[in-house]
Amino acid sequence: MPHMNAPMVRLEGLVKTRSQNESVFELHVPDFRVAPGSMVAVVGESGCGKSTLLDLLALVMAPTRVDRFEIAPRPPAPPWDAAALWSRGDESSLAALRREYFGYVLQTGGLLPFLSVRRNIELPGAINGGRPSRRRLEALARDMGLESCLDRMPSSLSIGQRQRAAILRALAHGPRLVLADEPTAAVDKARARTIMGDLHRLAREEGAAVVVVTHDTDLVMDRADAVYSFELEVVSAVATRSVCRPVAGGAP
Repeated sequence: MPHMNAPMVRLEGLVKTRSQNESVFELHVPDFRVAPGSMVAVVGESGCGKSTLLDLLALVMAPTRVDRFEIAPRPPAPPWDAAALWSRGDESSLAALRREYFGYVLQTGGLLPFLSVRRNIELPGAINGGRPSRRRLEALARDMGLESCLDRMPSSLSIGQRQRAAILRALAHGPRLVLADEPTAAVDKARARTIMGDLHRLAREEGAAVVVVTHDTDLVMDRADAVYSFELEVVSAVATRSVCRPVAGGAP
C-alpha cells in the first residue's frame, strides 16, 4: 500500500447542491483522500454523483460548501487550499493548478484526429511551455506497448491502443494528479483489465495520484488502493441526497 501519511488530495465536509427544473440533487463527501502513487476508484451507477465529484476534483466546479479541500502536488511544500481559492474566486490560481499538476483521461480518449499519436502526447506539455523529453516519451510508450504507434494517426489504431495513447498523453508531462472518467467504457472486458492495470502500474512508478471513475465495480476492486461508492436517499418528491463513502475491499 502506498504511504498514506500525506494525502495528495484531501476533502472533508464537502457538499455540492445542483438544481435542474424543480429537481434538487445534493452530493455529500464527508472524507475523501488520495495518496501519491495510489489509484482510487469511484464507482456507482448513473446519477449517483460520480461525474459531479470528478468535476469538483478537477477544479472546474465549485463546492456549495466545504470544510477542507487541499491539494498537495509537491510535498513537503505546503498544500494548495482549494477551498480558499474558490472562496475568493481566484480563477488564475485554480487554472494554474489544473494546468501544471493535473492530467485527464476522457471516456472516449479524446485524441485529436489530425495529429499523430506523438504530437497528441506532446500537446499538454507544449501548452504549458515545454514537451516531455524524447527519452521519457519513448520509455512510457514502451511501457504501454505503443512504441511502434507514435508516428501513426489515431484513426489507424485499435480502440484499446487509442485509449492507452490517451493515458500516455495524460502521464507524459508528469502530472501529480490524474483524473480518468470511465477510461475503459469503449473497450471489452479483457482490454479494460489491461488498461486499468497499466494505469495503476504507471501511477505507482510515476508517484502520481490517480482517481478513476467507473460503473464497473468488478474491474477495480482487486486493483484500486481505495474504493468509494455512493449511498442514495430520496429526501422528497423533488430532492435526492447522495453520500460518498469508502468501500471495504480495495487491493492490499
